[in-house]
Amino acid sequence: MKIAVIGTGYVGLVTGTCLSETGNNVICVDINEAKVAQMQAGVVPIYEPGLDVLFHRNIAQGRLTFTTDLAHAIKDAQIIFMALPTPPGGDGAADLSYILGAAKDIAKLVTNYKVIVNKSTVPVGTADKVQAVFAENTTIEIDVVSNPEFLREGVAVEDFMKPDRVVIGTRSEKAQKLMLELYGPYVRQGNPILFMDERSSELTKYAANSFLATKITFMNEVANLCELVGADVDAVRKGIGSDARIGKRFLFPGIGYGGSCFPKDVQALAKSADEYDYDFQILKSVMQVNEKQKTILVDKLLKYYKNDLKGKHFALWGLAFKPETDDVREAPSLYIIDELIKHGATVTAFDPEGMNNVKAILGDKITYSQNQYDALLNADALLIATEWSVFRNPDFELMEKSLSNKVIFDGRNLYDLEKMIELGYYYNSVGRKLIN
Repeated sequence: MKIAVIGTGYVGLVTGTCLSETGNNVICVDINEAKVAQMQAGVVPIYEPGLDVLFHRNIAQGRLTFTTDLAHAIKDAQIIFMALPTPPGGDGAADLSYILGAAKDIAKLVTNYKVIVNKSTVPVGTADKVQAVFAENTTIEIDVVSNPEFLREGVAVEDFMKPDRVVIGTRSEKAQKLMLELYGPYVRQGNPILFMDERSSELTKYAANSFLATKITFMNEVANLCELVGADVDAVRKGIGSDARIGKRFLFPGIGYGGSCFPKDVQALAKSADEYDYDFQILKSVMQVNEKQKTILVDKLLKYYKNDLKGKHFALWGLAFKPETDDVREAPSLYIIDELIKHGATVTAFDPEGMNNVKAILGDKITYSQNQYDALLNADALLIATEWSVFRNPDFELMEKSLSNKVIFDGRNLYDLEKMIELGYYYNSVGRKLIN
């Protein structure tokens, strides 16, 4: 099939690349000329495991191309994916200006039937708004389909190639047939393609992310309570996770969720509920708790250093909001750094992939190390904000030689408590016994 993908951000690039892998001819469009030139030269602009292999293979085979020319991209396309940003506005509602603007541009160019697919995460009713834009600007028949993405950063290629489910919102039999043909190769093992109306599809995405964010936040609250009552959150997690009704996933406590999806999706769903005069109290509580949880390590530091961090120097392992990505959007590390600077402390950070993105945000407000152990030099304590595998089994002897003090504040519970006792570290984690 011939496909156009409008937008080459995280979702658009993964979508376009993975669609080309099953033999489709895909043209990806972006208004950023420098970025398009970069991709045309074979440079992948984001870090996502496995993406580079498919990217280079399909460029070499001529199935994946990049352009800034919208008219050229959509001319022969049977299906046009819109993978455009929907950032939160000042009131928390998703900003649809990019999507509606692109729809208007496409409407003025189409000359034959197309399926227009909303791949972006959008509020309920967006498909209707996009359909209205086309009705106002063209007489050509088109169908607007809602097809939310469920890609986890770090395993996005696997998620696309072998999805748990594909959700497609359309009441058009013509569009349904094309979408079934497109996604058929990805569900050969029997995972479902779920067809539903557009509004149900749109809400499914927000509901899924909001539920997972709620699950994470609930476990963080449990962890905080564990510290107060003397319980072990790891034991509690295993105890409730063995219940099939609850499940084991998304029960690991830490320093809050971040990234490009959960924060804005929870906020947008709560805002959508407000627009219908419904007070979605759980989601509002989730946002409040998560905001506080992001800086819980700073609270622990203040208690340890008796509210005086001025002149202290800290090593920070982990900047990305999660491992196996360079995405630092809404990362807890940024909130931690901001608070430390406000309290007069300095920071040296290391992250396997996220440092360039943080440099673009913070510049020289902190220092950066190209090695996780060099980051520890003369640090009063180590803070861990991202659970990269490389941090899980470090050289503790080398760490001891580099740190000024054997002090670790672990926001991801990476280390065994008994081992930390044996090694003689002060070890403060989340929801577990304090090793002093």
